[in-house]
Amino acid sequence: MKRGRKLLHRLRACGAALIAAQLSLPLTARALDAAPANPPAPLVAAASDLQFALDEIVARFGRETGIAPRVSYGSSGNLARQIEQGAPFELFLSADEAFVDRLAARGLTRGGGELYAIGRIVLFAPRGSPLTPDPELADLARRLATGAAGRLAIANPEHAPYGRAAEQALRALGLWAAVQPQLLLGENVAQAAQFASSGNADGGIIAYSLALTPALRERGTFALLPESLHAPLRQRMVLLERASPGAERLYEYLRSPAGRASLARHGFGLPEN
Repeated sequence: MKRGRKLLHRLRACGAALIAAQLSLPLTARALDAAPANPPAPLVAAASDLQFALDEIVARFGRETGIAPRVSYGSSGNLARQIEQGAPFELFLSADEAFVDRLAARGLTRGGGELYAIGRIVLFAPRGSPLTPDPELADLARRLATGAAGRLAIANPEHAPYGRAAEQALRALGLWAAVQPQLLLGENVAQAAQFASSGNADGGIIAYSLALTPALRERGTFALLPESLHAPLRQRMVLLERASPGAERLYEYLRSPAGRASLARHGFGLPEN
């Protein structure tokens, strides 16, 4: 009799567990269905002069929206070429609006985009360098004339807008022919800044936005070059054909007062759009 009662209790316990399991399954499924999916991370191509400013903007954008863009930095020319070859970028921030115009002409963008910043260049010299930065590159000119000039880092002018601006400034001051044997070319302006600050060169002509970063300010000094020495660095951004809603939101965030304020803090001029 006792054995029968124990068996009955076990059957009841098993039945209750089975019922609970059956009831929990639909609830779990409904909970999973109701849980919000993580927003897809838009893929962004950005000029390397933006690295520190855009990292700051993207981090704040992610905290506010839950969207975490993935950013690839490089020279604007190389990034534009990758887009033309089918790279799956959704938003392009170029340091030269000509590359955006080229992509738009090929039907790879959503419209012509928008001017978001005006860039500046500086002559940077690391601590201990014999080169003294000045706005007219007078010390560089003296050192070139006496044969005492060391290496000078710039971004490759063939595909990097900041390298082209550096070349224009050196040409404007009559130094291009003399400095060419001393040039150390970076793939982009961030690499040129690395060369200039690491002791691989006496200095470099790099982006103002990079010279303002704490790491470079600790390593050396710089002089802001006059805008009259080079063509304006008109930086344009554009949504690409495959842009997702997340990319569209980041584009609008960059146009917002918060986005523009971040760019200004990092040394960019703000166009009056």
